[in-house]
Order: sequence, then C-alpha cells, then structure tokens
Amino acid sequence: MKINKLSIAVVFLSGSMFYAQETKQDTIIKEKKIDGVVIQGSSNKKTETAVLGEQKKAVIQKQAVSAEEISRKGISNVEQGLTKVTGITTVEGRGLFVRGLEERYNYLLINGLGSPSNNPFQKIIALKQFPTDVVGKLNIYKTFNSNLYGDFAGATFDIETLTIDKPFTKVEFSVGVNTLSTFRDNFKRAEGADGINGYLGLNSRDRRLPNEVRDSRPNTYNFNKSESLNSFKDSWNVDNVKSLPNTSIGFTTVQKVKTGETGNIGILFSLNQGSKYSYKEGANNQYRDNGQIIELSNLLDKKSYVYELESSVLLGAAYKNKGTNINLNAIYLQNSANIIEDFVGYKNFSVEDKRFFRTNQQDISRFLNLQLTGSQKLGERHMFKAGGSYVMNNYSQPDRKIFELTYPQDFTSAAFSYGGNNLIRQYLDVDGKFYASAFGEYSISLGNKGERKDYPMQLSVGYNGFSDIRKNSYRFIFGTPKGVNTPVNINVDNIQSTLTNSINNDKLFYKEDSDAYSYLSNIYQFVNAGYINFDYKPDDSWDILIGGRYENDMRIIRYNKPGDSNRLNLTNDKNYFLPSLSVKKALNSKNNLRLSLSKTVTRPILIETMPIEYINPDNTTVRGNENITNSENYNIDLKWEYFPTNKEMFAVNLFAKRIDNAIEKSIAPSGNASGVVITFYNADQATLAGLELEGILSLGRISESLNKFTLGANATFMYSDVKRSKEQLQTERPNLPGFTDDQLHKRGLQGAAPYTINADLKYEYKNSKNLSSTFSIVYNVSGSKIYAVGGSGTDNYYEKPFHQLDFVYQNQIDKNWNIKLGVQNILNSKYRVELGDDSYYTVKTNGNYALNNYFNGVNFNFTVGYTF
Repeated sequence: MKINKLSIAVVFLSGSMFYAQETKQDTIIKEKKIDGVVIQGSSNKKTETAVLGEQKKAVIQKQAVSAEEISRKGISNVEQGLTKVTGITTVEGRGLFVRGLEERYNYLLINGLGSPSNNPFQKIIALKQFPTDVVGKLNIYKTFNSNLYGDFAGATFDIETLTIDKPFTKVEFSVGVNTLSTFRDNFKRAEGADGINGYLGLNSRDRRLPNEVRDSRPNTYNFNKSESLNSFKDSWNVDNVKSLPNTSIGFTTVQKVKTGETGNIGILFSLNQGSKYSYKEGANNQYRDNGQIIELSNLLDKKSYVYELESSVLLGAAYKNKGTNINLNAIYLQNSANIIEDFVGYKNFSVEDKRFFRTNQQDISRFLNLQLTGSQKLGERHMFKAGGSYVMNNYSQPDRKIFELTYPQDFTSAAFSYGGNNLIRQYLDVDGKFYASAFGEYSISLGNKGERKDYPMQLSVGYNGFSDIRKNSYRFIFGTPKGVNTPVNINVDNIQSTLTNSINNDKLFYKEDSDAYSYLSNIYQFVNAGYINFDYKPDDSWDILIGGRYENDMRIIRYNKPGDSNRLNLTNDKNYFLPSLSVKKALNSKNNLRLSLSKTVTRPILIETMPIEYINPDNTTVRGNENITNSENYNIDLKWEYFPTNKEMFAVNLFAKRIDNAIEKSIAPSGNASGVVITFYNADQATLAGLELEGILSLGRISESLNKFTLGANATFMYSDVKRSKEQLQTERPNLPGFTDDQLHKRGLQGAAPYTINADLKYEYKNSKNLSSTFSIVYNVSGSKIYAVGGSGTDNYYEKPFHQLDFVYQNQIDKNWNIKLGVQNILNSKYRVELGDDSYYTVKTNGNYALNNYFNGVNFNFTVGYTF
C-alpha cells in the first residue's frame, strides 16, 4: 500500500482517535512512525473486534467478553459470559473454575475495586445475579500484574459497568420454561413465599430469630406457651402449586447532558427482576468404612424444589471533560431462594429404618456496593487514578426448619414423635459489618516519543487494599416434648396446625439449645498493598512490564470452642513480596510472543475458615478449619498469538504453577461416628502444568458460501500432582497393618480438571437495512475432577464430565425491536458426583457409586426487547 497524496487517517483504537497526515510516498512500515496527536474520542469498545484488538495490544494476558458477544450468545448474566472464555467453566452453582482451579483461586473486581462475596460458601459474589444489561465489558486477567490484588492463581475478573456513550432507553421481557420444572403439579413452596412479600424477599422478616433471644447470648431459653405460639412468625407448612414459567423484566436508561464546550454528564439507571422455578431429583448418598468394608451408610433419594427471586438495581453517574473522568456507581443485588428438600431412605447404616425428612429453608443475600472512581490526566505525561467503595453485605438462612419421621404409608396422616432431632430450627447469619476497598495510582510517561505513537517508558506507583469485617452467628431452637411424649399424626405438607394444637395442649414447646459460646465468631481481614510498575518499550515490537507488590495480609479469627468461655484469638499476619514480569514481543503485525512470571497468594473462602459446624439433616457436617493458611503460588506462562485478521485469532499457551499450601476439600467420617464431615486442609504442595489452545476462524476461508459463519473454539489440557500434608496423610491413610504413606495412591489437585473444552459456531446475516440476525451454537465440557478428597479407606469423589450444548437466535427486527430465543442444556446430561473405583478397602455397594446425581432439564427462553 502506497500513499501518493495528502491523507487524513482517523483510527479508532482503545477509546482514542489518532489523527495523522503525511504528504510523501511511504510504505506500511513507515506508516507506523507517523506522528500522532491524541484527541479524546468515543470509539465503540463493545464490539468483538475492538475487544480482540485490545487483547492483541495488552502486555499482560488479558481476555475479555464484549457487550456485543454477550448479546449475540444470549448471555443473560455475568457467570454465563465468563464461561465463554478459554479454560473457564461453571459447575452447578459452585462458581467459576479457571484452568481447572476451583473458585477459591479467583478474585473479583468491579470497576477496578475489590468486592467481597455475598455468600460464605463462595469466594466471589454469585455472578449469575449480575445482569449483563449493565455490563460494558468483562475483563479476565489470567497472568498477574502488580496492580492487581495478590489473591491470584486462576484469574482476576473485572466487571466494567456500562459506559455512557449515547442516550437510550430499553425495556426487555423474558419468559422461559424448563422441561423438568415448569407446569409441574404439586411443586412445593414454603408458605409465605408467594405474593408481593415473597417476590421482593420480604418474607425473610418473618423468619428472623425471635425477639426473646435475638440480642442475647444463648442460655437454654424455654419459650412459654404464648411465646411458642406467637414468637415464630413463619409457618412449617408448604403450599403445593403448579410451577409457572420463569420470567424476568429489565429496564435500562442512559441519558447524557452536555456541560460547557467539552464536558458532559451521563446518568444510568437499570432495574431488573426475575423469578425462577427449578426441580431436581436424584441420589444423595454417603460411603463409609464399616469394618474395613466400604458400604453405603446413607442411601437417600432427594427431591429439591427451589423458588428463586433475583433483583438488581444499578444507578450510575459519570462526568467527563477532556482529561477528567469521574464515575459514581451504586449497585444493589438481592437473591432470595425458597428451598424445600425432601429425603427418603436410610441413614447411618440403618438399612431397615426407612425415613422421611424435610428441610424448609430460605437463603437470602443482600449486597449494596457504593463506588466512586476518578482519573485526571495532566498534559500528555501524567495520570492520576483513585477510587473507593463501601459495601453493605449480608447472607442468612433464617429459620431453616427440619423435621424427620419414619417413612409413612399415608403422608396426610403420618405418625410423628417430638424430641431428639425430629423438630429443629436453625438460624445462620453472616453479617458483613464493614467492607471498604480503595485504590490510588500515579503514572508518568518518560522518555521522548520521537516518531513513535507511545512514550518508551511508563512508571506507575500505587496502592490498593480492603478491610472486611464479618460477624457470624449460628443458633438452634428445638421442638421439645412436654410431659408424656405421645406420638401425633401429621399431614407432612400442613404440619403447623398439629404443632399449634400440641403447644396449646402442653405437649410441645420450643427451647433454644445453642452452645452459649461457640455460636458466635468474628473474622477480620485487612489487606494493604503498595506496588510499582515499570513498562519499557525499547521499540514498537517490544513491551516489557516489570512489577513489584508488597502486600500485608492480616486475618484475625475470634471464636470459642463448644462449652468453653475462653475467647480464642487467632492472628495470622503476613507480609508478601510479589514480583511479576510480563514480556510481549510482536514478531510482526500479526504475531505476538508472550512470557509471564509471577508470585501470588490464594486466600481461602469464608466457610473454609469459619469455626462452625454447619449441620445438614442427612448427617453431613461442613466444618471450617480456622487454621487454614494462605497458599503461595509461583506462575509461569509462555504464549504465542496469531491474528490473521482483525476478527480472527489463534493462540497456544503453555503454563505451569507450583502452589505451596494448596487448599483442598475433603470428605471423611465424622468424629462422632455418625455421618461424614466436609472439611478443608492445606496440602503441602501442588504442581500443575498445562496447555491452552484457542482459535477464532471465519469459515469464509474454506468457501465463499461459508463467509457468514465464524467458528470459535478453545481447550485446556492440564496435569496436576499433589504432595499431601501431615493432616491429609492422617485423614486419607487406611487402617491396614503395615500400610505406609508412600502406598497412598498418587492423585491430582482437588478441583483440577484434566481438560476443558468450549466451542461456538456463529452465523450472522445482515439485511438490506444493515440489521443483523445471528444464530449461535455453544458447547462446553470439562473432564472428570476430584470433587472432594476421600478419607479412611475410600477413594476420592469425582465430578464427572457434564456436556452442555446451547442454541441462541437473535434478530434485530428494526431499530427498536429485537427478539432472542435460547435453548440451554439441549443434551440434558446427568450431573454426577461418584466415588472412585480405587478404594483401599473392599467396596460393597451393589454397583452404586453415586454420591449425588440429577438432571437439570432443558431450558427454553424467549426474550423481546424494545429500545427507545
């Protein structure tokens, strides 16, 4: 390409317009040296092409999912969007797995600010609650840079909320059906979960701990007759309803006002509300050593009915004027899951004692995140950035009701006895008393541009950190017989009237029997870090980023052991120096070679450190380990990228990690010889090595008739190996004469999948009005991985491959109307967790190896939207 006349080139790239002119003949090589004057512009960063271009330029390994791709693939929430990225999968409500690493190895930012989890059982907030209507882009950092938090081994996710580019107002309505759940007769839903109170999650107010004991230490309080009748506002009854289609409605508006000659103010408001019914049925078993024979200690069938309600509100304001950017965001997320779980079968080897028991619970979380961020550019060389956030955060299971009885022939008149553990109310509250996050950074560009478009050096110094204070309370109230304990007959769906009669007749009362000391714990986490980055570009083909991060991590756990009034304080105060190096070499205009080296840490999920025993009715207990320590990770990545066009890409990435003190989940017999305990240990060391392959290809390369098709595919293949800690050796070692530790089976890291595959095929057609229609088929699967490490003679428990195939059709009918049709989980694979076939003891389970399994059904969703 030659230029023989005056030319004006305006190139939109990464949010800026580059103006250039040249009057003499030149070649493409010389065009790279055109002088440029940067003029602030408004490019469309939301397209897949723009995101791919940003990935090509970045010195660290950064991937992104654009707003355009989110729309095209029918992605309705952030969790779905992130699973379209190389090596990322989601597993049945347990968060995101990156390169086969469980969610504890990931970290979340929202607009660059740290965010706590709104669920103690997950490391980051449930991203399915975050609607994509308010997302401009999802950034995924898979190599570490010192301005990121040191909590990094899998990936750091950064949700950029919608940028205010142009005014619009959009209303969207969605309806969906599930082949298992929708229009199901006798769908069980907690009484009080219907109506406007249930729809808004306000029914949780009736499930709070009664006033008599709410603000006091447990003291085996006996509720008198009046209190037993009136202090508990929530009913034990369930309604049998016909489950309706899943629905959601969303409203988003963006308005923009010009201020002065160059400034503007934008306002964004988004409101989303959705409801969902889901039904699952399958095995819920346990395997334990019974005299050096592995047998089924539990053989249960479980039916789960979930009525889930999600709400989100985002209010944003932005001011822009030349080099000044100020953004204010308020994000509110609420999730209310009303759950009924019915179990049938035997427990604790009691084969002849067939039981029926039910759990009636509500999981509710509320999350309010207030953010203020800003940046100021001074001249061409100086940039200041700062931001802060305050989060109000609460998760609770108020009045989790459990009752149990011998399996009845007639469920409308079943024999029921009070006492023991037959009638229990549990109250779990994880209250985020205070969370604040902040960052500040100063950057200066050094050297002279000359004929280059960028300065050869940039130095950045900054701070980021957070404070997270949690108060955790876990209490129990039992239904207790009074006088002679005479069995009564109950209707299992309408038990409340029988309980009321028994209280009135002095046969039943409620009594709190929480431990007076261990019911309460506090966890304090303080992370403060300073960092420095030096970015050196010796020429246009090299980019070298050297970083250093000094991070102080203090975790304080205050708790009591059961029955012990002495308050224990565990303080873990560590300083980390976390270096990082990223090198990018542009071999030519289409090829990049990258190298990344870093040291990082991994902090445990909240439940993994909480000193409580979370009790389930199936004789499983989740026990946090307050002595868990952070992992320390050493990471290396070597990647080659090839960009044949601005819409295509191929990449090969080799990576390896050494994780000292890797955190793993284990299942072992409980200390009281009844049921099993799920707990967490540090391994001594884990080693991982893997290969990632990724490609985006226009099929027009194969044939002109296929030029509207694009194929995207990525795969990760990984090997892992674990060196056990002393605690794990004790748990996993079988009680066999002469057995030594070196006879334990070699195994990989818990949660690490040997392979992950994602693929999508897109067909895009544009009509005469340049309005597009797209068809996409999306597939993903991950290999069998350790769900939990086994103990006392059992093999590990493995999460089996789950094949998911989705179809999405989207049509922009005109400039206002668009429709979307999605079919998810077309293959309807069975989700399975099974005991491995290599136990140390003889296994006698009649071929039954299912820890749990179930089908999800096929989802059909139709969405219609109107944009003003």
